[in-house]
Amino acid sequence: MIASNGERPFSQAHVDPLAGLRTPQDPPWDVYLTGTVFLDIIFTGLDSAPVRGTESWARGMGSSPGGVANMATALARLGLKTSLAAAFGDDHYGEYCWDALEQGEGIDLSPSRTVPGWHSPVTVSMAYEGERTMVSHGHEPPPEEPAPEHAPRARAAVASLTPGTRAPWIAQAAREGTRLFADVGWDDTGRWDLAGLADLEHCEAFLPNAEEAMRYTRADCPRAAAHALTAYVPLAVVTLGSEGAYAVDGRTGESAEVPAIAVEAMDPTGAGDVFVAGFVMGTLADWPLADRLAFAGLTAALSVQEFGGSLSAPGWSEIAAWWRRVQSVDAQDPTALSRYAFLEGLLPEVTRPWPLRRAVPTIGFGRSA
Repeated sequence: MIASNGERPFSQAHVDPLAGLRTPQDPPWDVYLTGTVFLDIIFTGLDSAPVRGTESWARGMGSSPGGVANMATALARLGLKTSLAAAFGDDHYGEYCWDALEQGEGIDLSPSRTVPGWHSPVTVSMAYEGERTMVSHGHEPPPEEPAPEHAPRARAAVASLTPGTRAPWIAQAAREGTRLFADVGWDDTGRWDLAGLADLEHCEAFLPNAEEAMRYTRADCPRAAAHALTAYVPLAVVTLGSEGAYAVDGRTGESAEVPAIAVEAMDPTGAGDVFVAGFVMGTLADWPLADRLAFAGLTAALSVQEFGGSLSAPGWSEIAAWWRRVQSVDAQDPTALSRYAFLEGLLPEVTRPWPLRRAVPTIGFGRSA
């Protein structure tokens, strides 16, 4: 396991990870995704979970766009041209999230809509003991506001699958050659039936966590679950929490496992989304499977050292600074270090000053133009 400290740089470099692969015939977007944008309010520095009937004070607080914004921001900060379809409220929360994503991160919101009179969904997240507890509130947007039936042309799309439900845009995107990466949330029905994930048939990769993978496959370990999933999708990637991640490519029979990076976590919100973004980027760049896993785990590990989900996502300057730093750590495990040697020729040597936006305690003043 590679060790790292909590020091974070605050500059970004412009890197196009697909520069050598681009052609004039490319679709306009690298990645398309759709979902719900929340305003996240995060409390950190809690010694324990709140106790009923008492008042707890947090030592830290941050606000940032959340929900699908976590993954959209992570993709954009890795240099991918990202397009997002989402409904935004016409309240101040919605305005803040729109500006943070479009102006702050360069995400294309042309498929998105502002819904008059609809207030933005909100999540309050409390981080303690390396975990988090969340409380959310929101209303369904009007029926005409969800994702458009026809997604814009893109190299790839991330689809959040819902048991028992088909999303027409997924099949349409697959027919047009878009590479689909699927994730999934907790199955509130309790059935855990892979047949209920009907759109999985259109997907190239499925990225559940260990608990989800084992429940869907009835396997007794996450690695066996990953192998079982390749009967339904070409590439299965199972995240193992503090143990790292394991993947199996059913097309080639290749498997890979990469351990996690040891970091001091401030807030794990959105780490799974950042992992997916890192894996998508590595796949589009045609990296080897193990390198994709390592890179995804690295981006997720760096993200948990900051407040919030979306605005904690690392950019290339932070990844480069991490690589320089870990090589200077005394008694660093050379085997662990060699796992990330593939970064050497990819990372920027000179960074362009560009402070990354971070989750802030409040919103409504100090807005960027």
